[in-house]
Amino acid sequence: MQQTSRGWGSGLVGVVIFSGSLPATRVAVGGFEPVFLTSARAVIAALLGGALLLALRQPRPAASDLVALLIVAVGVVVGFPLLTAMALQHVTSAHSIVFIGLLPLATAAFAVLRGGERPRLGFWIFSLLGSLSVVGFALAQGGSGSGVGDLLMVAAVVLCGLGYAEGAVLSRRLGGWQVICWALALALPIMVPIALVTQPPTWQGIGAPAWLGLAYVSVFSMLVGFVFWYRGLVLGGIAKVGQLQLLQPFFGLALAGALLHEPVPIAMVAVTGFIVLCVAAAKRTA
Repeated sequence: MQQTSRGWGSGLVGVVIFSGSLPATRVAVGGFEPVFLTSARAVIAALLGGALLLALRQPRPAASDLVALLIVAVGVVVGFPLLTAMALQHVTSAHSIVFIGLLPLATAAFAVLRGGERPRLGFWIFSLLGSLSVVGFALAQGGSGSGVGDLLMVAAVVLCGLGYAEGAVLSRRLGGWQVICWALALALPIMVPIALVTQPPTWQGIGAPAWLGLAYVSVFSMLVGFVFWYRGLVLGGIAKVGQLQLLQPFFGLALAGALLHEPVPIAMVAVTGFIVLCVAAAKRTA
């Protein structure tokens, strides 16, 4: 019980940190092209993570872990950041945040496929209800959404769920923060040349908000958040703690409204409230 409680607490800290990711990305794409932003944040985080691995003299992962680390890198180092950055060129961060409601279902599905977990039927019913409410909201939005942006967000969520589940399974052997650091290190040789090729032709005119957005997604979204998140998934269960992601829209919508002054319709708040009820029910029936 104590271990489970620590898992939920650690997972909640991770969710709070991740809640700033989409608003920060929205600000950053105002100054940086999505491919450069994705590669730059990965390079910065990889350098920090690599320094941690060296300073704490962490052993190299086994050759058998490389495929799993590659899946983590594709899912959360490259896939989710790139696809969300592209999506945020078409939709507001407030609109995109609602799609995060699909992440628990994606994470739980991959927890079954990759982690061997078997939640009960009630868990799936309430998880599906929460996810369907997200899809219904997106389809009903019309002007504030975009077909391209919505599809990119769905693809991002699928890849992220895979990266979360795979990383959590691997964390049982390597440790949570070690997994994200090694995944970043694995992606570094690819991300460096991409960042160099796609860097802005001039750095003049890029405002402070874009730089702050890049700093946040590089340090917190790409590294610090995963330290807490993977620890939470390992201690509390991938599918169960993964449901905490349904709280992320609440925090994200508050940030989008307060910092970016984006409209947050009452319907969006209502959908998010219903999602929170679904996650509470899913937790009880898991």
